[in-house]
Amino acid sequence: MDPLEVAGMNAPVTPVTVGLDGSPESLAAAAWGAAEATRRALPLLLLRVQPRTPPPLSDSPYHRHQEERLLRESREGLEGNHPGLTVTTRHLTHQDPVQGLVAAAEEAELLVLGSRGLTGMTGFLLGSVGLATAARSARPVVMVRNAPEAPPSGEVVLGWDVRHPSEALLEFAFGAAGRRGVPLRVVSAWAPVPALRYEPSTAAGMNLEPTDDELVRERLERLGDLLGPWRAAHPGVEVVPAVPLGSAGRELVRAAAGASLVAVGRRRAALPLGPRLGSVAHAVLHHASAPVAVVPHD
Repeated sequence: MDPLEVAGMNAPVTPVTVGLDGSPESLAAAAWGAAEATRRALPLLLLRVQPRTPPPLSDSPYHRHQEERLLRESREGLEGNHPGLTVTTRHLTHQDPVQGLVAAAEEAELLVLGSRGLTGMTGFLLGSVGLATAARSARPVVMVRNAPEAPPSGEVVLGWDVRHPSEALLEFAFGAAGRRGVPLRVVSAWAPVPALRYEPSTAAGMNLEPTDDELVRERLERLGDLLGPWRAAHPGVEVVPAVPLGSAGRELVRAAAGASLVAVGRRRAALPLGPRLGSVAHAVLHHASAPVAVVPHD
């Protein structure tokens, strides 16, 4: 029986899929993916997408042996660290890495990739494959740094735009927090528009400027109203709303310190230049210290 099917039912189960290339970053992604698959009670698929390389390297027995060894040793190590976890491997050869990863993501619950670090610099630089995959994937993509594992007790941070609320993004974030048993911090950063900070006063017949505290209270109330149904549907998740004054990317990077996961959205809407990440997702992917999930939504 296919290990990605439910025993005795033949019902297909979508795995947590990890893109593996042997780099320290991808091995960190595999460790994170195994823990996530265990939390979700799902199988784990280790995927090696090998681009076309100059012959005879790509077809040499030594090269094939090394590729098979990478997958086998990674699988055995993860199975040893996570008893009961089903781990399978797949090796795709002579394929464009982005196309292979995007196609694999369509059959997965989520796709996990490693990030490439920059020594001596804050944050990290993603490779073109990771960025392109996150911008095109129909399923959530989680980018994991090659760094000490994020504390499992750290809260889940959600970057949420109240002007364009996304149910898919909320569902992902509430699920992540619920499975970890940690609070969900919902960050809705904002910057006041000068033209809107003056309201007519009917009593005094003059323009009065609301204070930042008043604007914060109004935004907290609105955020609370929008989150009300989700709190009711997920009573076990503690929700911490936050409406910091500043750019969304910067505030999410700050909130990521000590977090177990940061979730941001990506709109699926077609763009003239093709799929791409928004400025907030781009900033968080490059500078957040925690794993970052990019969740596509309408």
